[in-house]
Amino acid sequence: MSVNLTENAIPAIIGGDVNAKPLVQVLDVALISNGNNSQQQRYRLLLSDAVSSHHAMLATQLNDRVRTGRVQKGSVVQLLDYICTPLKNRKIIVVLNMETIIADFEIIGNPKPCVDSDLPTVRALADNTGGNLPSSNNSSKIINNSAAQNASQNNAQNFRPTIQPPYQPPPVYKGRGAVMKNEAPARIIPIAALNPYQGRWAIRARVTAKGDLRRYNNARGDGKVFSFDLLDSDGGEIRVTCFNAVVDRFYNIIEVGKVYMISKGSLKPAQKNFNHLKNEWEIFLESTSTVELCPDEDDSIPRQQFSFRPITDIENVENNSILDVIGVVTSVNPSVPILRKNGMETQRRILSLKDSSGRSVELTLWGEFCNREGQQLQEIIDAGFFPILAVKAGKVNDFSGKSIGSISTTQLFINPDFPEAISLREWFDQIGKDSASLSISKDVVPGGTKNEVRKTISQIKDEGLGRSDKPDWITIRATISFIKTDTFCYTACPLMIGDRQCNKKVTRSGNTRWQCDRCNQEFEECDYRYLLQAQILDGTGLTWVTAFQEAGEEIMEYSAKDLYLLKHEQQDDETFGEIIKSRLFKQFMLRLKIKEELYGDEQKVKITVVKADKLNYSSESRYMLESISKFFRQ
Repeated sequence: MSVNLTENAIPAIIGGDVNAKPLVQVLDVALISNGNNSQQQRYRLLLSDAVSSHHAMLATQLNDRVRTGRVQKGSVVQLLDYICTPLKNRKIIVVLNMETIIADFEIIGNPKPCVDSDLPTVRALADNTGGNLPSSNNSSKIINNSAAQNASQNNAQNFRPTIQPPYQPPPVYKGRGAVMKNEAPARIIPIAALNPYQGRWAIRARVTAKGDLRRYNNARGDGKVFSFDLLDSDGGEIRVTCFNAVVDRFYNIIEVGKVYMISKGSLKPAQKNFNHLKNEWEIFLESTSTVELCPDEDDSIPRQQFSFRPITDIENVENNSILDVIGVVTSVNPSVPILRKNGMETQRRILSLKDSSGRSVELTLWGEFCNREGQQLQEIIDAGFFPILAVKAGKVNDFSGKSIGSISTTQLFINPDFPEAISLREWFDQIGKDSASLSISKDVVPGGTKNEVRKTISQIKDEGLGRSDKPDWITIRATISFIKTDTFCYTACPLMIGDRQCNKKVTRSGNTRWQCDRCNQEFEECDYRYLLQAQILDGTGLTWVTAFQEAGEEIMEYSAKDLYLLKHEQQDDETFGEIIKSRLFKQFMLRLKIKEELYGDEQKVKITVVKADKLNYSSESRYMLESISKFFRQ
């Protein structure tokens, strides 16, 4: 079997052809690796048209063609999308798309490396095919190759490009006048075809997300940066980043939802720790970059692209993964202030999502999301409705079960007009509203706050809780078996120090006044605060805990002052004893802080009750069902 490769394909591509879609052969394949990062691996090919050969780089989206053996040494391929670009004082062909015609074939012809000095002769040859004879040097090679290919024409299987006719290079003019700079507009290419080896390119895409303007400080000084995400009509996505002076040029120009023509940026490997888009490259705009708003609306470019994951799949997703999810909002907690590590205060709001997979997950909103979309969702829930919420680019957290949190590039869509939203609404109205769902935020107490890790009393000792540098916070379902009554509270200072009450222990100063050594003041009335010591037990063991003011009131259901007066002023020991007995052998959900502290010369683990809630049997039953379900899934 004989195969006819496209004549003069290699010189034509080097000369500027991008449309011929020629048939060529792969003479060699070499892997170019960038360290241990498999995403940065590229393949270099040696392509031949049976007379000339030249090196080419394979776009990374085609790497699987080599790994699966569809492209190998000897393969005959048709180049569908390609470009020749200068690289380090030489030209290299970048293959963006191709089709394998024959996976393995013997080497055709006797190809020689093509150099730039050969190009004028080849171009003149192509231009003189109408009547003038080509120069003898190159014509003999082409004629001999043509004769060899046609020797067995009757038995030959002729593979020719099927999309467009062979490329005819433009004539070469031999004038020696001044050379003008090429100011023609760059060719618009798909985002998926972008690569660092291209010289001039332009993309037309819609902004789907815009990050906040962030300031930073490093060894080179202060700076500012912002990023935005683009989506084109072919579904390609890429992130664009601007620094410092470039931020001043483009930050106010970029608007989410608008379409822009962007060119003259540099491509660098995407930082996957911060970039979740399915593209190995990231565009960095420079002082010479251009960003032009396209005034005419382009309906071919979608406004957003989602890849929704069912909530049941999130359970097996790696921590810090970025994904899209859609669900019905079943509950919204109030927004609460949170102090960040840098000392700045922000807002946090937690809500619950469920979908038709039979699972639910917690979604944590941070910052402006709390007062914007979070408040809107709160009002809808308070009105008795359950809205659909689509989350674009939520971050998975696996601390104490799986949950999702918002990041700077997260987008929230309330009751969107998506097919997925319409289908979910129909399911919820017909079935989901009355059906139970299992939370994948498993270690969180239903109705409680985030990250309440469930433990047993025996695990406190067995796991060495509280013995690290930071305290451990856990939740235990336990029964109070004993309460010390001799020192259940103390007399406290009621004076304010700044915006906080002193609360230090005070002593009598005479018969009617109290004195605080810390404030160095006397006063007639003091406060009474709980210092409750109790023994708790569960099915695995028992331990001692301490409950201060708020937790003590939740356990006793009386104020410390009332019990103090009952015991010490009224001396009604019978009533006091009945109140204490009524609190024994009651089950509570106890939020505990466990930390090792130094008492004299001895280290002891101190367990403090931070919050005590009456046991909600319905919520606890759901938690036990989730635990059983988790056990059988393992």
